Parts: sequence; C-alpha cells; structure tokens
Amino acid sequence: MTGIEVAIDGIAGPAGPMVEALSFAIEPGASLALIGESGSGKTLTAKSLVGLLPPGFGARGVLRVDGREHPLASTDASWRRVRGREVSLLLQDPFTSLSPVHRCGPQIAWTLEAKAGRRLSKRELDEAVATRLAEVNLPARVARAYPHELSGGMRQRVAIAAAIASNPRLLIADEPTTALDASNQAEILDLLRELQHERGMAMLLISHDLGLVRGRTDEVLVMRHGEVVERGSTATVLSAPEHAYTRALIAADPALALEADHTGDTAPGLGHDDGADAGGRAPLVAASGVVKRFGLRTVLDGVDLSIAPGQIAGVVGESGSGKSTLARCIAGLEREDDGTIAFDGRPLAPGRRSRTPEQMQIVFQDPYSSLNPMMSIGAILREALSVGGRRPDEVPALLELVGLPVDAAVKRPAQLSGGQRQRVAIARALAPRPRLLICDESVSALDVQVQAQILDLLGRLRDELDIAILFISHDLAVVRRIADTVTVVWQGRVVEHGTCAQVLDDPAEDYTRLLVAAAHRDSTGRTPVG
Repeated sequence: MTGIEVAIDGIAGPAGPMVEALSFAIEPGASLALIGESGSGKTLTAKSLVGLLPPGFGARGVLRVDGREHPLASTDASWRRVRGREVSLLLQDPFTSLSPVHRCGPQIAWTLEAKAGRRLSKRELDEAVATRLAEVNLPARVARAYPHELSGGMRQRVAIAAAIASNPRLLIADEPTTALDASNQAEILDLLRELQHERGMAMLLISHDLGLVRGRTDEVLVMRHGEVVERGSTATVLSAPEHAYTRALIAADPALALEADHTGDTAPGLGHDDGADAGGRAPLVAASGVVKRFGLRTVLDGVDLSIAPGQIAGVVGESGSGKSTLARCIAGLEREDDGTIAFDGRPLAPGRRSRTPEQMQIVFQDPYSSLNPMMSIGAILREALSVGGRRPDEVPALLELVGLPVDAAVKRPAQLSGGQRQRVAIARALAPRPRLLICDESVSALDVQVQAQILDLLGRLRDELDIAILFISHDLAVVRRIADTVTVVWQGRVVEHGTCAQVLDDPAEDYTRLLVAAAHRDSTGRTPVG
C-alpha cells in the first residue's frame, strides 16, 4: 500500500515508560497534527520515527513507508538509509538544522547528493538548488547567503527546501513556526500544505498552537502524559472536543480566544478596560525619536513609546521590525544612535551604565539559555537578590510570588519544566524590585496552557506590585490577552498605537490590518485577504 503507517508499542527512557502504545496512518498528500503540552510525548514520538531518540531512550514498534517496514529499534546505520530520504525532520529553529558556517546552497546540495547517491556536477547542483529555492519562494541568490544573513522566515524556507530536496514520503514538522510572527507563520504553513499536495507527501505536524493546526491538517491526535486521549478530524476535534483535556487546551489557546472575540464571543483579557493607567500618572518610561543603526541598516527610525506605572504596553511586529531592538535600547543592552529615553522624567544615557537594577529588568524568550545550568535555583535567586541589595533569605518569598514551591530552590534548571523555568526567570527579574519588567517574547516557546499560566502570573504581578510591563511579541492574540495598549512597529517605525481594542478591532493602517488578518486565520487555514 502507499502512505505512512505507524504502530508504536511504547517508548521508554531512563525513568521508565514515556509514551504508551499508539498508532496512526497518513495518506499521501494528507496531514496529521500531534498536539499536547510540553512533556506529553509528542516530540519523542516524532524522533522515534527518524531514529533520533536521546541516549537512554528506546522505542518498540514499526514505521511503514509505502509498505516498506522499518523497525523503530533499528540501528543507526539502518536509520541513515531512511532519514532524509524517505522521512525528513523539520525542526523548530532553523539555526538548529542549518549550519551557521556554510552557505545555504551547499546545505541544500548535501541532501540532493545524498538522495542521488553520487557527486553531482556544479551545474547540476546550481540548477537543482535554484529549483528547490524557487519552490519555497526564495530567489536563487539566497544560495550564496549564510543563515545569519536571512530573516527568520527566510531561514525556515531554506530549512524546508533542504528537508524536502530528497522528495521524502513523510515530512515531520516539529513546531516549525513557533519563533515566527503571525504573517510568516501562516505563509510557512500554507507553503508546506502546497508542497504536500504537489508532491503527494504526507506530513506529521507537531504543534502547541491549535489555531495554526486548524484548517491546515486533516486529522489530529491529542496527547497527554504519553498517551492519546482524543483523535479525529481536525475540524471535529477543535469544534466539538470530547475529552476534558482537549477542552482545556482550546480554552487556554489565545489564538482561538481571539477568534471568539472576533466573532462576538468576547474572551476576557488581563489588561485594564480603558487601556491606560487609572490614575493618569506621568509616564514611567518615555522613548522619543529613538534611532538605532547597525552599519548601513537603520533598525529603529524615530520611534516613540511611553509606558505608565502599572501599565502593560504591548509592542508587536513581524520578525526584523525592530521591536526587540527597541526593548534592548530601553534596557541599555543596545546604545541608541539618536533620540532620548527617559525614566521617571529623567533622561538616561545610552548603554547599561545609566540603568540600575531597581529601575528595570528583562525576561528573555528562552529561560534555559538565560539561566546558568550549573547553579541551583536558590543560588540563581540569591545572586539576583544580592544585585538588588536584598537579603538572601527572601528566596522562599520570591518563589511563592511566582507560584513555585519552596523546594524548587534546591533544583537545577534542567530539572524543571519550561513553564517552571520561565517562572524562575521572572522571579530573578523581580528580585531587585524593578519598576519596569521587559518581557521579550517570553511566552512564545511555551505550550498554550503554560503560556496562559505565565500571562495570568504577569497580570497578577502587575496588579499586586504596580509594576509596569513592556511586552514584546509577534503574537497578536497573546498581546490582546494581556496588554492595555499596543504599538505596531514595521521596518523600524511606529505605524499605529492605541488601546488593544482600538488597534486590534478597528486597525487604521494597512500593515496592522494585514497582521490582524494573519492572526484571524480562516477555516481553510489560509490567511484571509483584505
């Protein structure tokens, strides 16, 4: 028979069983979504199908590709004949799958030569690489670029071109758009869908974003604690879920909440109703005419932004728009070339030296890379308390503040879940008692339930501590859920600003309308036009 059949008898790790028995089939040109929170077993399931389970893990079962059987317990030598040829894996971060020291063209060429089983001439490779790039809507000149010279969306397109260059029968896409803005997310997934249909390629899409899954996959499996709790057509499962866990996932998904709000079933947000500080106080932070250049490229071009005490100010825009650079200038991690940044009415000199820990702290996207893996959580927080001139015995109170148990202090970051690590990162940022908390894509890598918990935590901290929050995100649904005001940045300029209701319900600018349209994905999974 043609198509993909998977029968997993179980996946075990050093601590015991991790994934229970499950099975599924995907027809040529069809797609199956595997969804669930962090730790549900969906990525282990995907890696078992390409022989890339971590050391100490093992899988039992079989993968059938067009009737050819590949035991999941095969040796690595056996998997090398399957991986990249019959089955390809597309990872979340293209920097993980692309070599930073090689140009993009040769990286696509490696896959082409592996499939051909021989060295190809330069002319053959150049023509084939250009064809593969054209398939993912990239110009031939990209073959000469290094990954770091491309935007996030372009890098992911190169990764797709490399993954499908061998014409695999199954493409496993593991969170392929998590780090991209809404418009790029829609474009990448629409592109994958088109390539599937053109090639008759099956796809297994792993995601925690139910809004992206809807309309772009035919069937869905919902996983929890290593077992499938619900399965069916995507439209049926997302519109009429039977399992309580599936209903909880849908309720926690901000994209679906935004959809409900767009259709009149308003979902509650965390921001103040009037989008402004109730006391009408003077701005805590005021950026005026900020300009930042990197070489000949102007990243920020006269940007204005103000944040009142106790206010959550959202800043949105696509990758490369300048929103993170603005946050880094305010934090002093980048030095602006022109303009002024004032804190509590006093201008700050460019750079970190003019900022104090009590003024502002920043929470980054990936807590694992920002927390020292060799230090215990208690040591990390004691260090942060020391910087703020506070006592080390305040660690338990800090943990309690962010909803973590006191015994988390003796653990290391690797022993915590992604959501727990992000809570530690927030606790560390709060240790000096800053008046401004800068969150730069701080929930984009989390699954929807953990994301909702972190957003609720930030809203509670704002109310309890009267702290101002600058919330940077590419996800309009998340911003709508938490922020009072939203500033839309495009190509280094502010194109629109106002309350979330004003900007997201009735955008005045064409670019904002495009962003909102990309966030309101229609039932076919394609970005609405107009």
